[in-house]
Amino acid sequence: MRTTLDLPDNLFKAVKTRAVQQGVKLKELLATYIEAGLRAPQIPKKDTSPLKNPHPLPVGIPRILGAPLHPALSNAELQAILEEEDIENYHCVISRSSKTK
Repeated sequence: MRTTLDLPDNLFKAVKTRAVQQGVKLKELLATYIEAGLRAPQIPKKDTSPLKNPHPLPVGIPRILGAPLHPALSNAELQAILEEEDIENYHCVISRSSKTK
């Protein structure tokens, strides 16, 4: 069966070099590597539960020179802020381009 693999250049060069050194075709060497990987013992899945940090960092940072204290934001909240900025920038670009026409 044919398939396409996207490999980093350095990895492809290393595998191709190994195939030449061993005097085998690239597809034969890759098939051997895949078979060996499938026969190897499975790597246990990582625990995805939140890690318990015995020394958590404080959420708040003391105010320095009157700077406002901002609570920690979740990734979703940060993404929403970035998307809002992108939309504002898009509208600015659109309004500028419509004025120049």
